[in-house]
Amino acid sequence: MTITTRTISKLQYYFEVKTSQVKDSEYYQKLLAMPPLKRWATLAGLFLLSQLVFFGFLYVAFGKIVVVGFFASILAGLATGVGALPALFFKNISRNLFNSMLGAAAGVMLAATAFSLLVPGITYGNLIWPGKGIYVVSLGMMIGAAFLHYADRQLPHVHFDSISDVQLSSLKKVWLFIIAITIHNFPEGMSVGVSFGSGEMKNGVVLAIAIALQNIPEGLAVALPLVGLGYNKWKAVGIATLTGLVEPVGGLLGITMVTAFEPILPIAMGFAAGAMLFVISEEIIPETHSDGRSRYATFALMIGFIIMMVLDNMLG
Repeated sequence: MTITTRTISKLQYYFEVKTSQVKDSEYYQKLLAMPPLKRWATLAGLFLLSQLVFFGFLYVAFGKIVVVGFFASILAGLATGVGALPALFFKNISRNLFNSMLGAAAGVMLAATAFSLLVPGITYGNLIWPGKGIYVVSLGMMIGAAFLHYADRQLPHVHFDSISDVQLSSLKKVWLFIIAITIHNFPEGMSVGVSFGSGEMKNGVVLAIAIALQNIPEGLAVALPLVGLGYNKWKAVGIATLTGLVEPVGGLLGITMVTAFEPILPIAMGFAAGAMLFVISEEIIPETHSDGRSRYATFALMIGFIIMMVLDNMLG
């Protein structure tokens, strides 16, 4: 048995054990005994109460900008679930359409990286270390790329471009791909948090929109193979949504980190930019050209870049 297989088996066993423990608990049984309307009202009330307490704590401890940034990273992560919704109606989509969606996502991310991370990062760097901002941000970029390279080596997963067909034949391969999406969503969420942590609401909003748009084809890429393998359609959408919900974790880490330690802001912005460029070059662009040259994806990338560039200028 390979390391990869052992890891997946352990994850599946852990998930099954925890699920069984929850179902056997007294509180879960009481919840099931409630009438459906009362049950869902109870769950909704508990959720809203938990969010009120959590966001209230963030506001008191860190201020308004952290609350807004964290909420934006949640919305960006939920876009993965929105992207998965077509899986409720289709089992497959046109390869050219999928490549175009990924190409546009790459263009959006490139523009957001340049205009919402690198340019302001260099500006903040020059304020702290006059004339050295570009070098500080460049250092952060290399650290970000090295971090994802290390994660890519250490954690078992498969890449976008190793998937030659949306209908995958191996359940293990699907879950390794889901792990890959989850790994890459963390630095994306962190980039949103870091951008809001700079205090520039505009940069944070632009980046959150960019990440949300980029998450849409990722959600579809997760849900369609699961549906093709016989998963319940709503369950497939739910799993795709969960892969995006690691982004708020990265967002909260990024925004609190740079809010508490402002001098690291230029390095953090460079780190986020380097991580995003790594994902674009390593995963998204190779996938759009995995079956040879894809002119659809190339033009979609340019259109995505232009749309994001115009949006950034309008909000500025």
